[in-house]
Parts: sequence; C-alpha cells; structure tokens
Amino acid sequence: MMSRLPSHILLPLIVACALFMENLDSTVLATSLPAIAVSFGSNPLRLNLAITAYLISLAVFIPISGWMADRFGARRIFSSAIAVFTIGSIACALSDTLWELVLSRILQGLGGAMMVPVGRLVLLRSVPKADFVRAMSYLTVPALIGPILGPPLGGFLTTYASWRWIFWINVPIGLLGIVLAQVFIDDLRESDVPPLDLFGFVLAAVGLMGLVFGFEAIGRNILPAPVVAILLAAGAAATALYVRHARRAAHPVIRLSLLRYPTLRASIGGGFLFRVGVGAVPFLLPLMFQIAFGLSAFQSGMLTFVAAIGAVTMKIAAAPILRRFGFRSVLIGSALISGVFLAANGLFRPDTPHAIILATLLLGGFVRSLQFTSVNIVGFADIPRNEMSQATSLSGMAQQLSLSIGVGTGAFILHLTAGASGDAKLSAIDFMPAFFAIGAIATLAALIYRRLPGDAGREVSGHRQALPTSPEASELRVGE
Repeated sequence: MMSRLPSHILLPLIVACALFMENLDSTVLATSLPAIAVSFGSNPLRLNLAITAYLISLAVFIPISGWMADRFGARRIFSSAIAVFTIGSIACALSDTLWELVLSRILQGLGGAMMVPVGRLVLLRSVPKADFVRAMSYLTVPALIGPILGPPLGGFLTTYASWRWIFWINVPIGLLGIVLAQVFIDDLRESDVPPLDLFGFVLAAVGLMGLVFGFEAIGRNILPAPVVAILLAAGAAATALYVRHARRAAHPVIRLSLLRYPTLRASIGGGFLFRVGVGAVPFLLPLMFQIAFGLSAFQSGMLTFVAAIGAVTMKIAAAPILRRFGFRSVLIGSALISGVFLAANGLFRPDTPHAIILATLLLGGFVRSLQFTSVNIVGFADIPRNEMSQATSLSGMAQQLSLSIGVGTGAFILHLTAGASGDAKLSAIDFMPAFFAIGAIATLAALIYRRLPGDAGREVSGHRQALPTSPEASELRVGE
C-alpha cells in the first residue's frame, strides 16, 4: 500500500521516522534534566552540557553529510545514521555520570548529523519544487508528534519510572526507520564526486568545537578561565583559517560561495538569529516550571507540550498563508510576533493561571512553526539540484550551531542572574532576563528577511506580486 503513495507523501513519511526520533529524544531529555541532575548528583545548569554536546556534534559532522550521501549512496548513509543514533541512545540509557552521558550524546549527534540532512536531501532531490510546501508539511506533521509526546512522555517516565527509559524508547523507532529506508528509499548518489576536503573538515570541526565549547563554559566554573580563553582563541583562529581555505579550495567541505543565492543567504542568516532565540526554550521552560514553580516533571511536560500542538495546527495553514502573503512578509511577521511570545514566557510566575500559560505557549508554537516551515523551504527555492547536497549541509550546520548557541545563551544569562541574586535556589524572576534576551534576539531575524525581494521563492509558494518580476530580473538577483 505504501509503495502506491505519491513520492511527495511517501518519502516525507519515511524521513519523518528519523525526525520523530530526534525530536522526541530532545524534548524528553529537556523535561528530564532536573531528575537526571539529581541522579548524577550534579547542578541542573551543568546538565545542559548533554544538550549542547549533541548539538555541537551535529554542527561538526553535518558538513560532510552531503558528501557522504553522494559518495556512498543516500539509502546506505541514512540507514547507517539511524543505527548509530540508536546505539548512542542505548549508551545514554546506560550512563552513570555526566561525562558518560555527554560522550553518548556526541555519538547520537554523529548519527543525527547524517540522519536528518540526508533524509531532507532525498526529499529535495526527489520532489518537484512546486510540491515543496506540501512535501515539507507531510514531513513535519509526523515529526512534530515527537515534540507533542516528548514533554508529557518524558515527564511521565521520569516521575513514575526512570529517566533512562526516555532513551530506550528510541530503539524500536530506529529499527522501524531502518526497515522503511531499505525498502522504499532509492540509493541516490552522484557519479562524479570530488575528493573529501579533509583539511577543511578538520579546520571547521576545530573552529566549531572551540567556539561553542568555549562559549558554553564562560562564567559557569566548568573549566578554568585560561582553558576557556584558549578554546575561544583556537576556535576563532581555526574558523578564520577555514574561511581563507574555502576561498582557495576547489571543493571545500562547506561551500560558503552558496551564499550568493539571496534566498539561501536570508534563510541561513535570519534562521540563525531566530534559532538562537528559540533554541534556549526547551532548556529554560522545563527548568523554570520544575525548579522555580515546584512542578513535577510530568506536570511540566503537560504544560510545555501544548506548544507542539500549535505547531501541528499551523502545518495545515502554512501553504495558503504562504500563497497569500509570500515568504518575505510571512518571515518578517512571524519573527516579530514570535519574539514577543518568547519574551512573554519571562512574565510567568508560580501563581500565573495555567490557562494563560497554555494559551501563550499554544499561540507561540503556532507562529514559530510557521517561521520554521517558511525559512526551511525558502532557502532551497533557488538552489540547482546539483548543488542541493552542499546547500543542505551548509544550512544544516548553521541550524544546529545556532541551536547550540541558543542553549548556551539561555544558560549563561540564567547563571549570571542567579549569581547576582545570591539565592541558592532559582526563582521565577531569575528567568525573566533570559527570556527577554532570547525574544529580542529572535526579532532581529526580521532585519535579515527585509532584504528579500517581495516575490522571493514564488515558484515554491505560488505567491504572485501585483507586478510580476520577469525571469531575466530573477536570474540577475540570484547571480548577485
């Protein structure tokens, strides 16, 4: 029966198995962090290393995901990535210390770095551009079941069983994904694949790890100050060397030249700022609800999961909204509105009626999902198919790096606020500066989106200007 489904329905549903597993894993972990901290005898603020380590691993290994798929075949890499992610989940479940968990999360990140970008690459190469919006909606609706189930499921397992079960549940999902990939995904690959830019990969990896780990450790007494300074300096130097290398190399592992496409440039730049803001939410909200409000992990999960319901609801409306208003207007508007909703989380107090909290999270989830759908699609609107793998790698790396910086930003501001208050226990007021800051960062994305032409991505969205732009003018903009 599945084999008779159109490609723009079948392929997204298969790739969604990987997205479901990854999104479920991240949301259940965020809800369970305070309980894991108690189990390890560690400070809950230090446990955000488990989230950050995973995101850094994604950012480091995503750049070679496109090359791996081209060289060894999309089906083989996609299936292997799911297997590595599943093995990493088992290692997480067996961890007894913070550093064992961090190392296991790095292994998970290696699998996730190949799993989701390669799955998205299969989709982009197999579906016509006119079907991009519908295909992405089919892809994200099943994947968003993960965030819906994640908070209440993670809270339930943590409260009434053990936090270790949040990782064991990935095993059957991973096995199902491997079987579906082997049966239904074509082994797409390129016939002429350039050699891997190993030197560039090492430079990029050192740069990303140094900057993010250094930023993560600032002011939190995780590492001595001189070590933090060395990490930041090494990361900055390696990043600068990579930029220089990429301009000279024939086939750099991260093709910065792809930023010549205005839609991809806006998607990466604006999406980076927006995800820095949103990336802190899964860390801050459960911590505030459980530590400052005194709620159980299950109660916290039942509050936060409503944002994912709003996200799923939006998927039904995404196509007509984009067709009516176009990418530029939707991106600007959703960035500004989302920033307000993010900042509003900082106004929650233990006596705030749950109905108000639920309404704020529901509407915020709706608008954020519209932003994510739009920015993920518009970035590939003008990319030729022979450059899709490199564009997917570049976009995926920027996405994961921004999320890791978002977690670090939220945790760092919270650490400063808590230290200034001098109270050993976090209170609701301690979270306000962090939420206000990430809301402001998210709104800055609108400044990037303003540079897009009004008809950006019209072939994908179906939006038409009153005065349509000629094909020749579009080609000139793309070549700028």
